[in-house]
Amino acid sequence: MQRRDAQHSTRYAAKRAPSHSRGNAARCAPCLGALMLAALSPAALAQQDYPNRPIRYISPYAAGGSTSVTARLIGQQLTEAWGQQVVVDNRPGANTIIGTQIAVNAPPDGYTLVSIGAVLASNHTLVKTPYDALKDIAPIATALTYESVLVVPPTLPVKSVKELVALAKSRPGRLTYGTSSHGGPTHLLAEMFNKEAGVKTLQVPYKGGGPAVSDLMGAHIDIFFSNPANVASLVHGGRLRPLAVTGKQRMDTFPDTPTFIEAGMPGMLLTNWQGVGGPARIPATIIDRISAEIKKLTAKPQTRQVMSKIGFEPFYNDPAQTAALLRTDVEKYAKIIREANIEMPR
Repeated sequence: MQRRDAQHSTRYAAKRAPSHSRGNAARCAPCLGALMLAALSPAALAQQDYPNRPIRYISPYAAGGSTSVTARLIGQQLTEAWGQQVVVDNRPGANTIIGTQIAVNAPPDGYTLVSIGAVLASNHTLVKTPYDALKDIAPIATALTYESVLVVPPTLPVKSVKELVALAKSRPGRLTYGTSSHGGPTHLLAEMFNKEAGVKTLQVPYKGGGPAVSDLMGAHIDIFFSNPANVASLVHGGRLRPLAVTGKQRMDTFPDTPTFIEAGMPGMLLTNWQGVGGPARIPATIIDRISAEIKKLTAKPQTRQVMSKIGFEPFYNDPAQTAALLRTDVEKYAKIIREANIEMPR
């Protein structure tokens, strides 16, 4: 009898077990969902809460150059939109590689941004960088485009491109030109000029446009192919002399300065741009939020007013378009670098 009771109890327990387990599972389902939500929520909440602290904007150039102007405009836009300060961090050196690498190595959370543009593209060909410009950087937006202006100190006895070419031919290898980065626009344009004019001028490298312009004013160098922002006020104040501008038409900033086409050098065409990037793998939602603010910035009439005074043109590209522009420039600058036989200094 006891044996039959024991068997009956065992069979009863076995029948009850599945129902009991299902009940526990049902009761635990909400708990499991909560655990899964808790596991996912930090990243999700971080994106929804972005930004909740200051943003670092790295300029891989020395302070005082045009990227500082762009950084201030972008910083003001983001600060006004989100109430978080954008701190501009100038990290020049190694042909912009130092500052760019700092950004690439930062957490991909949207709190570290970096100025990107032509030099990022030219470095891809010129030097083995510790990052891949096409893989390790997230293009966020293009903010502006600009042409360049050839400026000389007033003490240099030339007032036109024709006179500069004649002087360079009379002093072969003695005239010097400054560069804000090796292989960047200031360098490529000078070598394009040497080729077009059939002259030889010598490079003097700097870590940014600001230091190069300072030496130009002191006549320590003779030529500089500058973006307009670095020299507009100095030209208008008579401290530098403009000889020609790139592009197919004259700049509003320098209406009396002819284009290189007018000066008889139609091959001197090289439009440049500045934009915003960050370390790869920034969440798409954050990239889109930043890019949307850059778009708003470029659409503001006051932005156009500020930029046009210094020769910049507000120009927005979304992340995909900026990535395509970077790929195009990698190919374009590679061709110019090969033709000019430009190499990194040893």
